[in-house]
Amino acid sequence: MTSVDVVYEQFHFRHDPRWCGGVDHPGNGRRIICVACVIEIMESDTIASVRKSVALSGISGILKNKPGTLKELLQQDQRVCLHFTASLLRMLHTVMDPATLEQAIQVLVQLLVELQSEQYVQFILNEIHIQLCDQSSLKCFLPTFTFLGKLLDAVPALPQSLSSNHMPLLERLCSALLYPDEVLKASVFYVWQRVWGASGVAQYLPTPLRDRLCTLLLQTLANTCSPLLTINCLGVLKELVKLSEVVSVLMNRPCDLVLSDVDLGLDLHQEAQSISQVSPELCPLPLILKKLLLSGDETLQVASAQCTAAILVHSPSQYCTPFIQADVPEFLFERLSCGSEVLLWSVYSCLLLLTEEPLFFSKYHSVYGIESLVRSLKEALRLTNQEVQRQGLLLLTEVLEKQPVGVRLFPSGPGFVAVAEAVLSGVSSPCLKVATQAVQAATALLRVDHQSNPVQYRELAKLVEAIIHRCSELHIPTSSRRRGSLKGTEPSSQDSRVEGFLLQGLVCFLAAGRLAEHCSSEPGLKENVFTAPSQQSQGPDALESLCLCLLCCCDTVCIPIVTKQCESAPSAQMLQHFFSILSYQFTLLPSLMPSFAVKLASSGFFRFALEHKAVFCAGNRNPSLNAACCGFLQKLSVCLLSQSDPAARIYPQDCEEMEAMLKSGLPFLCCHLCEWPSLLCEAPGPLCNAASPRAIQYCQLILLHLGLQHGDRLLPDSTVFSCVVTLLCSVQEQGESSPPPSVLRSAFYLLSVTQDKSPKLDRVPLQYITTALSSIPSFSSIYTHHPPLLHFIFHYPELANHFAPQVLELWLSQRFKSTPQSDTHSEKTEQGPEPDQDITNLLALLVKNPNVILTLLGFVCTREAPLAERAVEVLERFLLGWQGCEASLGALLRPTLLQVLQQVNLESSQGTGVGVSLRLVLRLLCLMQTSSPTEDCMDGIHFKLLYQVSNLAGKLKASDTECLLPAFSYMYCCLHQYPPLCTDTAVSMLLCNTGLMDQLQATLHLSSLSPSLSPSLSPSPSSSLSGLSALLCSSQLLLSSLITLQHTHSTQRKECCQISSIPFGFLQVHRSVSLNLDSIVQTLFFRKKTADSLLLASSLRLLQAVLDVDMESPVLCLGGGHSSGKRPLGDTDSSLYPLGSHRAQCLITALYSLLLQKQELLLNVTVNCLGSLLGFLKRRSQSTAQHAVCQPWTRLLLDTLLNSGDSCLLHPATLSLLTLLLRYGSSVVVWDPDLCQVLEVVDRRGLKELGANTAQALRQLLTQLQCSVIHPPLTENIRLRADTLMKSLSSLPPTDVHNLPTSILRVGELAVCLSDFTVKTHGRTASQS
Repeated sequence: MTSVDVVYEQFHFRHDPRWCGGVDHPGNGRRIICVACVIEIMESDTIASVRKSVALSGISGILKNKPGTLKELLQQDQRVCLHFTASLLRMLHTVMDPATLEQAIQVLVQLLVELQSEQYVQFILNEIHIQLCDQSSLKCFLPTFTFLGKLLDAVPALPQSLSSNHMPLLERLCSALLYPDEVLKASVFYVWQRVWGASGVAQYLPTPLRDRLCTLLLQTLANTCSPLLTINCLGVLKELVKLSEVVSVLMNRPCDLVLSDVDLGLDLHQEAQSISQVSPELCPLPLILKKLLLSGDETLQVASAQCTAAILVHSPSQYCTPFIQADVPEFLFERLSCGSEVLLWSVYSCLLLLTEEPLFFSKYHSVYGIESLVRSLKEALRLTNQEVQRQGLLLLTEVLEKQPVGVRLFPSGPGFVAVAEAVLSGVSSPCLKVATQAVQAATALLRVDHQSNPVQYRELAKLVEAIIHRCSELHIPTSSRRRGSLKGTEPSSQDSRVEGFLLQGLVCFLAAGRLAEHCSSEPGLKENVFTAPSQQSQGPDALESLCLCLLCCCDTVCIPIVTKQCESAPSAQMLQHFFSILSYQFTLLPSLMPSFAVKLASSGFFRFALEHKAVFCAGNRNPSLNAACCGFLQKLSVCLLSQSDPAARIYPQDCEEMEAMLKSGLPFLCCHLCEWPSLLCEAPGPLCNAASPRAIQYCQLILLHLGLQHGDRLLPDSTVFSCVVTLLCSVQEQGESSPPPSVLRSAFYLLSVTQDKSPKLDRVPLQYITTALSSIPSFSSIYTHHPPLLHFIFHYPELANHFAPQVLELWLSQRFKSTPQSDTHSEKTEQGPEPDQDITNLLALLVKNPNVILTLLGFVCTREAPLAERAVEVLERFLLGWQGCEASLGALLRPTLLQVLQQVNLESSQGTGVGVSLRLVLRLLCLMQTSSPTEDCMDGIHFKLLYQVSNLAGKLKASDTECLLPAFSYMYCCLHQYPPLCTDTAVSMLLCNTGLMDQLQATLHLSSLSPSLSPSLSPSPSSSLSGLSALLCSSQLLLSSLITLQHTHSTQRKECCQISSIPFGFLQVHRSVSLNLDSIVQTLFFRKKTADSLLLASSLRLLQAVLDVDMESPVLCLGGGHSSGKRPLGDTDSSLYPLGSHRAQCLITALYSLLLQKQELLLNVTVNCLGSLLGFLKRRSQSTAQHAVCQPWTRLLLDTLLNSGDSCLLHPATLSLLTLLLRYGSSVVVWDPDLCQVLEVVDRRGLKELGANTAQALRQLLTQLQCSVIHPPLTENIRLRADTLMKSLSSLPPTDVHNLPTSILRVGELAVCLSDFTVKTHGRTASQS
C-alpha cells in the first residue's frame, strides 16, 4: 500500500506543501503523502470507509517500511501532531467497519511508538479519560479499550505511567467492568492484565481500587460465559495472585459480594453501598476455579490449576482448607487423566500444596485419588518432560509419607502392585533427578501401613533390587577426581546428584530392612492367610526370600559402593544409614549371620567402622552416627563371639558380659587406631564404670581380639603384644581385681597370636600373666581353640607347669563336642584318615615336647571315653608318622603302658571288671608294636607286656571284640617281629596260658556258630572288616603262628637233643584248640564269593600251617563231621587222615578257583596253601598228589592264567603254580608251548623291568625245570633259551623280602604280617612288585 499516494485531490490543493512529503519506492517511483489530507479524510463523515481504509493502509506501510518519514513531517508543528493523533483516536468512536477500526488502532499504536514521546502518550491517555467521562454509555468504547491494551503491549513503560499519573482513568477502567458486554469486559481485563503484569505497579495502586477490582473479577468469573473473557480474567487473576495481600483479599471475598447479572447495572455508589452491607460468607474463588476445572477447555483447566497453585503457595495452611472444602482435590485428580504435560505439571503442583493440609487426608481425598495418581504417573513416565515426572513422583511421595496410619491406600494386592510398578519405572528413568525422587517414593511406600493384605513381598524385592542395581550403575567419583575438584571450586552437579541418589538409595534400603523386621515379628504379615494349606510348604517363604534379597544386595552392591564412596568423600549421613543397614541384617537372617559376620570382619570392617567413627564422632559430634556405628560393631562382635566356630568357643554368660561391655564402652571410643597404643598403656584409677579408661581399654582388647581373629590387624603384632602385657601388669600393680573372663580371654588370645613377632616375656610379666590366668575359676572360659595358644603355653615352662593338662584337655575335647565320637572310628576305617589340622598342630607340639606324650597317655587311662579316644587318635597318628619308633620313645611309653595293664589285671582279678581304657591302651600298644622295626633282642619289659596282654585276653569275654582284636593283633605281631631266639620263650608262655587258648577256642567256636556274621564282600584288603570278621582273622593268624612256631622250635629242640644226646621234650601245651576241618572247607568251597577276602586269606593261612605240620600238632585237636571218629578203612583215606580224600579234592577245587581272584594277598596265600596241600598229599599218598595235578581242570586253570595278559602270566603266583605242577609231574601241562609263552613275555618286558620277587619266582621255575624229567622233552631251542635266561637271572642280586621297609599291613584294627601272605620260594618268599 505504500505505492499509493496518500492524498485527497479534492482538498490537497489548499494545503501547505510543507505537510506534504515524498517517499521513494524502487520500481514504483516517488509517492506523495499529505498529513493534512490524512486528517481531513479521517475527520470527514462523507468520505467512505473504504477510502479511509486505503489511507490508513498507506500510512501503516510507511510507518513500517520507511520509519522516520511521517515523524519528520509531524514534528514540524506539535499542534498538528496532536491533531493528527486525536483524529486517529476519534475514529475509534466514529468508524463502524471492523477492518477499518483494526487499521486505525494499528496506525495509532505504530505512530505513538514512532514518535517515542511521553507527551503524545499522555495526551492519548487524557483524551481516553475525557471520552470516558463524557460518555454515559460504554457501548462504543470497545475499540478504545482494545487500542489501550495493544498500546500497553507496545510501550513497556506505560503501565508505570498509568499507575502513577492516571489513577482516574484506572478507576474508570474498573467501572467499565460493570458493563454487561462480555467482549468489552474481555478487552478491559486485558488492559488490567498488562497493568498488573508490569513490575512495581501494584505498590502505586490504592487499596480500594485493588479490592474493587478483585470483587469485580470474582463477579465476572462467576458469571461469564465467554471463553475470551474467561481467559483474560484468568490472566488478570494470575497476575493478582502473585501478591500475598491481593490473595488475602481474593480469598476473603464472600459469596454474597459476587453479584449476579441483574446487579451489573448498579452505579458506583450503589456498588459501594452493597459491599458495605453484606456480611462475609464462603469464599467463591475455589468454587470458581473448580468450575473452570470442569470445563472441557484444556487452556482454562491449565489456567485454573496454575491460579490455584499460585494462591496456595503463599500460605498453604491458610488457603488449603477452602479449596479442600470445595472438593477441588477431587476434580484435580480427575484432570490427571489428560495427556498434556503443562496441565499435569499444574495439577501435580496444586495437589502437592494441598497435601500440606491434614484436612486433605481426613477428607479421604488421598484414598479417592491414589489410583488416578498412579495411572497418571505411569503415563507421565512415558513422556519426555522430566520435570513433570519428578513433580508427579514428589506428589506420590508426599501422599505416601503424610497418609494417616489408620487409613490404608492399598487394601488389596493389585493396587500395591500398580504403585510399585510406577515407582519401578521412575527408578529406571535415565534422569538421575527423577530416579532419586522415585527412590524417595519407594522409601515412603515401604511403610508398614502401606502394605496390602497379603504383603506383596515379591514386588518389594523387585523394587529393592532395581534400586540397588541402579546404584551399582552409578559412576562413583574417584578420590583423585575428588581432590581435583577440591582444589578448584565445587564438586560437579553430576557428582552431587550421584551422591544424592546413593544416599536416598541407602535410606530406602534401610526402610526395607525395617519393614522386613516388622513383618518378621507379626505373624499376620509373615504368613499369607489366603494361601492354601497344601501350598504353604512349597517353595521358600516369601518373607525369607525378601530377607535373602536384602542380604544379597547388601553384600554384593551396597557394601562395595559405600566403601568406594567413602574412600573419596565420606559422609556422616551416608555412614549412619549404612551402619544401620548392616545392623538390620543381623536381625533378619540370624542363621546366615555367622558367615556374613566373618566376611565383614575379614574384609576390614572393624577398621572401617572405627576409623570413620573417630573422624565424625570425636568431640560428641554426630551422635546418631555414633549410635549407628556402635550398634553395628556390637552386633558384629556378638555374632562373632556366639557362633559355633571352633576358633570362637565362648560360653553364653561370657557373651552377655562382653555384649554389655561393648554396649557401654563403644560410644566413648572415638579415637583413631594410631592413638590406641597410648590409650591401652594408660594407668587409670581404680574406678571402672562405663566411661572409665579401664572399661574402654577392655573394650579395645575385645575389638583387637575379634579383628585379629578374622584377619583384620588393627595394630601391629608387636604393638599389641606389648600393650596387652602392659595392661595386665597395670591391673596387677594397682591392686585391681582381675579383668573379667571375657576380657582375659581376649588378652590371652592376643598374647598367643602375636608372640612370634614379639620379644620373650621376662619373669615379672610372666608372673603377672600366670596370676591373672590362675584367678579364673574355669580355664575353659578363657580358652580359645587356636594353635598359637598351644605354642604360647608350652613356650614358657612356668605356664606349661600350671596349665598344660587343662589346655590339652580342652584342645582334645574340641572335636568330639562337634562330632559324635561314635562315628569317629567308622569314618576312619571306612573312608581312611582325613587330614585333621587339630591333630597336626598337636603332633608338631609333641615333636618339640615329648613329655606331652605322657600327659596324653594319662588321658587315655583316666579320662572319659570320648576324650581318651581322641588322645589315642593323636598318639596313633604320632606313631604312624614316625619312620620307625626310636628307643627313647619305646622307653618312654612301654613302662607306662605296662603299669596300666598291671592295674587292669589287678582290677579284673578283684572282680571290678575291665575299664574302658583297656581297649584304647591295647590299640595304642598294638600300633606301637606294628610301627616298630624288627628288634634284635627282647628285654624284660617286652615279655612283661606280652604276659599282661595274654593274661588279659584270657580273661575277656569272647564277645568283647574291641579289646580282643588289638590283643590278638599285638601277640601275633610280637611273634613275627621278635628275633627267633626270643620267640621260643614267647610261644611257650602263650601256649601255657590256658585262658588264652580257651579264648581262641571260643572265638573259633563263635564264628562257626554264626557264619553269616563274617561274610562281607570286600574287593581289597584296605577295605574295612566287620568286628567279628576282623577278630576271626586275627585269631586264625595268631593260631597259625603258634602252630608254626611250636612245630619249628620243637623240631629245633629235637635236633639239638639228638646231637647232644639229651632227652627230647616238646613245648608244653596245656590246652589244645579244636578245629573243625569241615567248617574251613565249607567256607572255602561254598562261601568264597560272599566271604571277606581277608577272612578267606586268614583261613587259608591257618590251613597252610596245619598242612605244613602234617595235621599233627599238640596245639590242635582236628575234627570234621563223621571223619572225626574212627580212622577210615580205605587205604587212601587212612593215609590222608584226618583230611580224607574227599576234603582234599574239595580243597584243590576251591584253591583252583581262588587262583582266579585278583586280590594280591588272597592270590599269594592260595598258591602257598596249594603248595602245602600238594606237599601233604605227596608225603601221605604220592598217587593222590599225582592225581590232583593231572586233572583236566588243571589245564583249564592254566590256560586261563596264561591268556590273562603279561602281568598275570608273570605274577609270582602263576610262576609258582607252574613250578608246583612241574615238581609234582603234572601231565596236563604242554611244557614246550607253555614255557615258550613265558619266555616270550620275559623277552618282551626285559629282565630290568621285572620285579625282584618275580625274578625270584622265575628263577625257581627254571631251577625246577633243570632238575625235572619232562615227557615229551623240551625242544633244544626252548632248553637253550631257558638256560640263557637262568644265567642272566643268576647275575641279578638276590632278594630277601624280610628286609622290606615295613612288614606289617594294617587293615583298620587288624594287623597282618606280609611274610605270611607272600609266595614261598625255597625258604624265601616272592610277591609281585
